[in-house]
Amino acid sequence: MALELLSPAGSPEALRAAVQSGCGAVYLGWGSFNARRSAKNFSDEEFADAIRYCHLRGVRVFLTLNTLLTDRELPLALDAARTACRLGVDSVLVQDWGLFALLREALPDLPLHASTQMSVFTAGGANEVYGDGCERVVIARECSREDTAAICKACPAEIEIFGHGALCMCYSGQCEMSALIGGRSGNRGTCAQPCRLPYGFNGPAKNTYPLSLKDSCLADRISDMERMDVSCLKLEGRMKRPEYVAVITDIYARLLREGRKPTAAEKADLELAFSRSGFTADYWQGRHGPAMFGTRPENTPEPKELFAAARAKYEKDDARTVPIHFSCSCQAGQPVSLTVWDDDGHVAAAEGPIPEPAQNKALTATDLESRLQKTGGTAFHCTDGSADVADGLFLSAGAVNALRRDALAALENARCAVPVRREQDFSPLPNLDCTADTPALTVSVTTWAQAEALLPLSPAHIDLPLELLAERDALPDFAGEWCAILPRVWRDRNEPQLRGWLAHAKKLGVTSALAGNIGHLPLLRDAGLTIRGDFGLNVFNSRSLDYLRRKELSSACLSFELRFPQMRDIQKLIPAEAIVYGRLPLMITENCLVQNETGCHLSEAGDAVPQQAPCRKPNDLQDRTGAKFPLLPAYGHRTEIQNSAPVWLADKPEWKRCGLTYARLRFTTEAPAECADIFRAYQTGAPASGPFTRGLYYRGVD
Repeated sequence: MALELLSPAGSPEALRAAVQSGCGAVYLGWGSFNARRSAKNFSDEEFADAIRYCHLRGVRVFLTLNTLLTDRELPLALDAARTACRLGVDSVLVQDWGLFALLREALPDLPLHASTQMSVFTAGGANEVYGDGCERVVIARECSREDTAAICKACPAEIEIFGHGALCMCYSGQCEMSALIGGRSGNRGTCAQPCRLPYGFNGPAKNTYPLSLKDSCLADRISDMERMDVSCLKLEGRMKRPEYVAVITDIYARLLREGRKPTAAEKADLELAFSRSGFTADYWQGRHGPAMFGTRPENTPEPKELFAAARAKYEKDDARTVPIHFSCSCQAGQPVSLTVWDDDGHVAAAEGPIPEPAQNKALTATDLESRLQKTGGTAFHCTDGSADVADGLFLSAGAVNALRRDALAALENARCAVPVRREQDFSPLPNLDCTADTPALTVSVTTWAQAEALLPLSPAHIDLPLELLAERDALPDFAGEWCAILPRVWRDRNEPQLRGWLAHAKKLGVTSALAGNIGHLPLLRDAGLTIRGDFGLNVFNSRSLDYLRRKELSSACLSFELRFPQMRDIQKLIPAEAIVYGRLPLMITENCLVQNETGCHLSEAGDAVPQQAPCRKPNDLQDRTGAKFPLLPAYGHRTEIQNSAPVWLADKPEWKRCGLTYARLRFTTEAPAECADIFRAYQTGAPASGPFTRGLYYRGVD
C-alpha cells in the first residue's frame, strides 16, 4: 500500500489548496464536534460539495468528530456521522469511547479512525482498538521510528503518523492545562495554547518558553515510513492559512511522487511557510532535550511571494485533473454513442441523436476525436480516444458537445457514487444501575510515607505507583484494597519490565490496577488483576462507561472536565469514581522538564526514575501571574505538571449526590501528616485551610 498524504482542510479554500497541491486525502471539521472548533470549517452545503469535489479528483475525505461528548451531545454527533455516511465520507476520526462504540453499532460499514487523542503509543493499544473495529490508528506524535516500526509490525490496522506541523507538549494532545486555567478544553476543541506562554523554572516567569515545542518536520524521513509500511503521513494545520496548506502539501506530494529527500530550497520554503525557530525531528529519532523548543515572534512577516505563488497555482481550475479515455461510434441509422472510462475502473456511456446524411462536408473520425477531447472546464483531461465514423454522415457541434457533456457527467456520478452502507438501530443501554448513595473515600499517593499515614484511616483503596510496589518485599496489613497505578506512558520495549512488576505486585497482595490508557488492558488481563479505569480514559458519557463495562472494567473514574450535573446524569453502568481532592494533572510530557534545565543524564541508566534524580526534589513552573505548577517525575524520565492549587470539595455536598461509588483524594506534593488531616477533613466536611480551587465541577468547559 502506497503511503497516503493527508492534508488539513480548515476551510473550503484550504481544501481546494490541499487537493490541487497533490494530497491523497483531506481531514476536515463539520459541525461542533471537532478538535479545531475555531477553524472556519464547513457549512452543510459546503461539506456535501467538498466530498463531491474531492471524490471526483480521487481524493478521500475524513470527517473529524474527535472531541469528548456529553450524553446530550452524542445523538447529535451520531446524526452528523449518519449524514456524512450518506454523503459518502470515507471515514470518521473519533476520540470519545462512547461515540466510537455507538458508531460501530449504528453504522457498521463506516470506517473509523482512532484519533491521536486516544493516546495509542504501543502495539497492545493499537491492537485493542483494531479488535473493536477501528480500521486506522493515529499514533502519538511522540512515537519514535523504532516505536512506530514495532506498532506497524505487530498490528494489522493502518497506522497514521503526524509528519509535519505543530507538536503538543502534552502527550497526544490530552492536555488539561487550557481547561483548568481558562475553561477552554483541548479535549473539546477549544485549546487556548497556554504551552506557548513564558514560564520560569523554580522562579518568576521570564522570557523563556519551556513548553513551546518547535514544529515537527519529517520530510527527509519518508523512506523510513515506507519501509515500515506506515499507511498515512498526516500534515497538521487546520488552523493555518490555505497558502500554507498549499506549500507544504505540494512539497510533500513531490517528495512522495519522486521518491527523494527535500532539497535545500524546499526545506527553506517549508520553514518560510511556518516554523517556530526552525523544525525538529527529535521525537522520531528517539531524542529529547532543550534543542526541541522554539517560539514564533508575533511580528514574523508573512512570506508574501511564496504564498502568492502557491495561491496562483491552486486557484487554477485545471491544476489537478483525472486522465480519461473514450471510444465513440457514429453509424448510419443508429444513435451516436460515447463510452468514457478512467484508470480507476469507472465506466460511463451516453447516447446522442441519429446522425444525418452530410449535405456538404462529412464528419470524419479525426474531427470527432478532436471535438471529444475538449474537456476544458471539467475535472478531466483526455489522454487518448478513438472514434468509428461511417462515411457521409453529419453531426452538429452542439450534438457532439452535449454527447461529451452527458458522458462526462455520468462519469462524474460514477466516481462520486456513495457506497452502500448499512444503517442499524443501536441498542439501548442495559438496565443496570451501580449508583451508590454515599461514595467511599479512596486515596492515591506518590510516596510510601503518604500511604503509611493514611493506613489507619481505612480508605477503600490505596492506589500506589507500580514502581513503588516493585521496591517492596511485603505490604502492611490493610482492610481495604491495594491498587497499582501503571505508568501513564510507556513503550513496547518496556512491557517485559512492567509485566514483571505486575507479577510481583500480585504476589504482594495487590488485587487491582488503574488503567489510564487503552494499552493497559492487555497487560492487566494477562496479569489477572481487577481493572479499574483511571482519569486518562476520559470518560465523558454513559456510552463510554458501557464500552468499558464490556471491556470488563470493574469501575471507572469520570473526567474531571465534567460539571456535577453532567456527572450525576451519567448512567452508572459500572461503579463510578471522581477525583474530589488534589492537584489535578495538567500535562504529561515526553521531555523531562527538569532534565532540560539541569542537564541530568540519569535517563541513560534506564526508564525507572532513581530516588537521587533531581526531578525527585521540589520543582515547579511559574507563570506570569506568579502561580506555581509543581513538576512530578514520571516513568521513562517524563514530567507530569500539576495544577497550581488543589481541588477542595470537602465542604461541598454536591459530590456526594452524583451517584458515585468512590471519591478519590489524590495526594501528590502533600506531607504525610497533611494527607491524614485532609482525609479527616473530608470525613467531617471541613473548609479548606489554604489556597484551593473548585476545579471545573461548577463552571465546566467550552
